[in-house]
Amino acid sequence: MRFLVKKECMADATADLVHRVCPMHLLEPSEMIKQLKTGQVLEIVTDYDGALEDIPAWCSKHGQEFVGICEEDCEDCYKLYIRKCS
Repeated sequence: MRFLVKKECMADATADLVHRVCPMHLLEPSEMIKQLKTGQVLEIVTDYDGALEDIPAWCSKHGQEFVGICEEDCEDCYKLYIRKCS
């Protein structure tokens, strides 16, 4: 897992999934990424620990790039970044 420094934590859109239960941490981002152009980045904000494994695996399965995770701005949640590849 790649940990990003604050200046790398840039996104074109954000999916706020704090307090959302499984499988929403996969379903909502998959719909949102369809709205982005190739090369744009989606930020996923979640407090679900399972997302740390599920999001990178989802990216591999669906041909998207898992950029990394940033924990600097959010004490009780994670910020994961996906770059749209196709």
